[in-house]
Amino acid sequence: MSRVSVTEQAKLSLFLARAILRALLGQFAAFWIYRLPVSGKNDRLVIAPQDLRTADATQAAEIHSGRFVFAGKVAVCDGRSPFEISPPSEEWAIGLHGFSWLRHLRTSDPAISRARARALVSEWLKKVRAGNPISRRSDVVARRIISWLTQAPLLVDDSDVRFYRRFIRSLTRQVRGLRVTLAGPRDGVPRLQAVIALVYASLCMQGQSRYIESSTKQLAEELDRQILPDGGHIGRNPGSLIELLVDLLPLRQAFSSRNIPPPPSLLNAIDRMMPMLRFFRHGDGNFALFNGMGPTPTDLLTTVLAYDDARGTPVSNAPHSGYQRVEAGGTLILMDTGRPPQLAASQEAHAGCLSFELSHRNFRILVNCGLPGTSREHWRPMARSTAAHSTVTFNDISSCRFMESRLIRRVMRGTPIVSGPRQVTVNRDEDSGATVLRVSHDGYVDQFGILHQRAMMLSADGKRVDGEELFTAMHGEALASQDQFAVRFHLHPMIKANRLSDSHGAMLLLPNKDVWTFNAYEDRIDIEESVYLAGNEGPRRTTQIVIHGRARKVARIQWTLSLTAASPVGLARRGRGEAAPSEKSEAKVEQKSDAKKAEQKPAPKVEQKAEPVGERTSQPKPEPKKV
Repeated sequence: MSRVSVTEQAKLSLFLARAILRALLGQFAAFWIYRLPVSGKNDRLVIAPQDLRTADATQAAEIHSGRFVFAGKVAVCDGRSPFEISPPSEEWAIGLHGFSWLRHLRTSDPAISRARARALVSEWLKKVRAGNPISRRSDVVARRIISWLTQAPLLVDDSDVRFYRRFIRSLTRQVRGLRVTLAGPRDGVPRLQAVIALVYASLCMQGQSRYIESSTKQLAEELDRQILPDGGHIGRNPGSLIELLVDLLPLRQAFSSRNIPPPPSLLNAIDRMMPMLRFFRHGDGNFALFNGMGPTPTDLLTTVLAYDDARGTPVSNAPHSGYQRVEAGGTLILMDTGRPPQLAASQEAHAGCLSFELSHRNFRILVNCGLPGTSREHWRPMARSTAAHSTVTFNDISSCRFMESRLIRRVMRGTPIVSGPRQVTVNRDEDSGATVLRVSHDGYVDQFGILHQRAMMLSADGKRVDGEELFTAMHGEALASQDQFAVRFHLHPMIKANRLSDSHGAMLLLPNKDVWTFNAYEDRIDIEESVYLAGNEGPRRTTQIVIHGRARKVARIQWTLSLTAASPVGLARRGRGEAAPSEKSEAKVEQKSDAKKAEQKPAPKVEQKAEPVGERTSQPKPEPKKV
């Protein structure tokens, strides 16, 4: 075993031992804390925070009819309590015990909805409480506390005294348990949401008011640690920003409702996160699919963006989060140029270093596979692999190592990344109006001794992208014998691809009939099957352009993607450094005999050593808008 492997193993063992100890202590404390008596006398709800999540009348009708749909699974009660039936999946059980679905009942008749909501909560208080292992999980407890507080008017309006007291006692017991087991939630979004739930409770419940100062301090510490200076999250998932802002924006208003100034850390975090929402958006409004991002919740995103006062142009460089944005003439490139998150927050991160997505106006052309909205755990191992991203893989192995172990998945509630790219360099230049990115990562150095360098140039008019992949051996050594590479370009399902007859290029037809031509010059391409996981209606079949080769024979790959026409007639595939007559594709596109020769601009050359990312220029922070 190499020294690096020994170090990684020791680090993981220590981290795992601490996680197991925290889990055992948390389970022991939760077992007893939920069974201790709670007086709850003189306690009452002071305010009910706003819930920004969208309520669906269809979901309400399903709940009234005894059908509970969570995480793509349906359970029919048939007169039984939903808390008595066997859950069809763990994700379904998490959704049930989190009670986020209570908001849907607001859309139906008020009297009927209040009675139904109180009946379901009463069933949970009687049949479950803390007896179910999933219901005791800290992340589930946090979501349930937030859901009960935000939907308190639905639950307690016109309720009898007996239900109100039972409801308040249960809330007090859950808040007390969450405060004791706060170290239990997984690092990242779950832990921050647990702290948010405690702050909500201290502001909304009269009996918890004495904890306002301590809970606010915990919130400030977590926000300063988890929200990076450029507004990204330490887990590097763009969707985490939406998930957190939906809770943070009403929390800011809750402070004002109690005549308490919101903490500066909360205001600063919101101000940093808002511009990043626009950073990750394509022209069609969807987020780029990096590091666990799935279907974009457009309803939530629209709601959150309504609180953005600045509404300015997104930043182009997010060095702390590890992303680059290049935009010109309606063409947008978003690239992952960051290292994997730290071990404790890497359970959902992907091995997609140097992967990119490309869109033109309202159409995404090149994408990553992403994650589906349901059945995520089934697809997650494939979706996290490097091959599921538009980048280079060597020998069908990912650039990151995942620690696959049933014990680790159970304790850490996920599969962490134990090693990956340690040095990712980025150099961004402007050349005659064109933007050039030169990036590299060392994720394959330890395994194969190969450094991957990528250069991309977007023209000033946004109609041409020149790319280059360079594979170099470290320290001047010869490339290893295991040097089989695959350069992958995953296509969005709306894009129709036809390979040109010489197999060196492809014609890409957009839904609006615009045509982009992919040109690999001397290298042959294959159009292979792929899957787009992040569809709103589930995974969809699609295709990918792949360039296969061996790095010892072909150490440099050059390619071009250019907007050629709004009609397939007259397309031409140009050779490297020269113009060539048009060639007929496999779709039997007609040639034009009078096709004009176009001047070929050479692709940008990759330097052997790219410069590290420079300091981010400070961005103006917009004033917060009240909820």
